[in-house]
Amino acid sequence: MKIHEYQAKELLGAYGVPVPGGQIAETPEEAYEAAKAYGRCVVKAQIHSGGRGKGGGVKLAATPEEARAIAEAMLGMRLVTKQTGPEGKPVRKVLVTEAAEGEKEYYLAVAVDNETAGLVIIVSAEGGTEIEETAASHPERIVRVPVSVYEGFHAYEGLEVARALGLTGALRSALTGILQGMIRLFLEKDCSLVEINPLVLTAEGQLLALDAKINFDNNGLLRHSDVAALRDTGEEDPKEVRASEYDLNYIRLNGNIGCLVNGAGLAMATMDIIQKFGGEPANFLDVGGSATTERVTAAFEILLSDPQVKAIMVNIFGGIMKCDIIAEGIVAAARTIGMTVPLIVRLEGTNVERGREILKASGLAVISAEDMADAARKAVNAAGGAL
Repeated sequence: MKIHEYQAKELLGAYGVPVPGGQIAETPEEAYEAAKAYGRCVVKAQIHSGGRGKGGGVKLAATPEEARAIAEAMLGMRLVTKQTGPEGKPVRKVLVTEAAEGEKEYYLAVAVDNETAGLVIIVSAEGGTEIEETAASHPERIVRVPVSVYEGFHAYEGLEVARALGLTGALRSALTGILQGMIRLFLEKDCSLVEINPLVLTAEGQLLALDAKINFDNNGLLRHSDVAALRDTGEEDPKEVRASEYDLNYIRLNGNIGCLVNGAGLAMATMDIIQKFGGEPANFLDVGGSATTERVTAAFEILLSDPQVKAIMVNIFGGIMKCDIIAEGIVAAARTIGMTVPLIVRLEGTNVERGREILKASGLAVISAEDMADAARKAVNAAGGAL
């Protein structure tokens, strides 16, 4: 789960990380009133995307009146960045924050380290909007320091990070405190990423988190009602929001073949084999091992609501999830909302014969498949051939 910058800064501040003052505004007048507290300030569009500055979503205001004018132009616009795609995202609120003069910008993040099954501190002395370009063209300028989740953060790891950023004395101590807060936040709130970019060295010689991004592990949200309350569904794909209401693991992609599968591994294999035969999956959708007819029906409704879907491939290996339950869901969905695109079904495993009987008796125009390869070929053909 993602949250907005202003929410990330509030969390970091609660963990002892220095952040600039700021107020959220949903109208130009609220932005004007907020700017009165700061005079010279920055107005920042709040959407779940990086690259806002390059897209025109971060602007400096010299006066409260200018902040109001900037907010009036930003609120309601569709902000397009490299991460949003050409459709952009609507700006519903802005953050009015005090302007801070930075003499130096750094990149600082804590993330999951898959290689060590721990955490990793990622830093660069070249932070700011060009960090992605730095990582691509000069990877040696990105320093990674592993941290054990069992032993926690050690002082020598802070020294290593400070050395990479060229910080000494009081600034080294301040950086260590920031790292301690970031790692404690990461572990206590089940984060998947805590990022500060840029971390600036101000003219007064202080380190300040000028921008922040925090992502959370969805599987940990049940333990953190305060974090779950920060979710902004207006920033998410409506189909993904609806899928979450039925505990369906759904991610929209760019292809035209809808996929309905049980099990994440089988779902990945299904997408791979569709691509092998020249097609493109329109989604990842795992109905799980204990789906009900209601959940399967909801899954079909989500797939069919996507106008780019030209065919649907169902690939079920029945174990805990029984083939007859899937078949009942297919029939229920067809009768409720109508099956408007070709449907290719491959069933195997528990209660497979019963599942096939249900589909046959339904009278639906189901295209049966013998195995995964056969299903993929038929799905690609039904969707109009290779893309």
